[in-house]
Amino acid sequence: KEDSSPSPSARTRGESSRVILKPSHRHSTPPPLASSLRLSPAHHRAILRRTILRRTTAPARHQLLCRSSTTTNTGAWVDMALVTTAEVCDANPQLIVNGELRALQPIFQIYGRRQVFSGPIVTLKVFEDNVLVREFLEEKGNDRVLVVDGGGSLRCAILGGNPVVQAQNNGWAGIVVNGCIRDVDEINGCDIGVRALASHPIKANKKGMGEKHVPVTIAGTRICDGEWLYADTDGILISKMELSV
Repeated sequence: KEDSSPSPSARTRGESSRVILKPSHRHSTPPPLASSLRLSPAHHRAILRRTILRRTTAPARHQLLCRSSTTTNTGAWVDMALVTTAEVCDANPQLIVNGELRALQPIFQIYGRRQVFSGPIVTLKVFEDNVLVREFLEEKGNDRVLVVDGGGSLRCAILGGNPVVQAQNNGWAGIVVNGCIRDVDEINGCDIGVRALASHPIKANKKGMGEKHVPVTIAGTRICDGEWLYADTDGILISKMELSV
């Protein structure tokens, strides 16, 4: 009677046809996708994160907050949200200890369509007055982030819908306001990142009082003109230098 079990060569062929995806320490780039295998977005994300975080050393290399998506030739959707602010903090404790990487206290509400943004910081200090805010946002943004210290006032809004539309059209990456905003529905329709303490219907004064390009202290953190800001849905990071891969 013939043995019905597969021959050793058949078993070898069967085993060799299986694809096992795991990060390899010998490779400097994430492993390629297997054309014969459909993987979940979570599986892809885990592979990419483990591979990239293994290569990340201090000083951190980071432009990974920028998010993009693509599809594979198998139809699997791959979310390329490679590294979040939380993972940057986990991978770089020394930068946090020495103060080169700081996290703002979680006091801000998220507005605008762009929940993830980053860029070099421009600082502005005002109090219940929005003339200088509007002047800044009328300039070309060049992917910068305007950080406005409004003194934490909850008595009026120092940013409204029209300036935010201008900021979007002029190429600003985001606006962080230590104060209130208004025209929330209009702002939420703009392709720009906005953070603020709350919304308020009363408009600000228009005296033109304030200070440009000065250090400000917001949410427990001193922020200087020219530093870098990285924001996502987990929070906001301030770095003394640009973080890049």
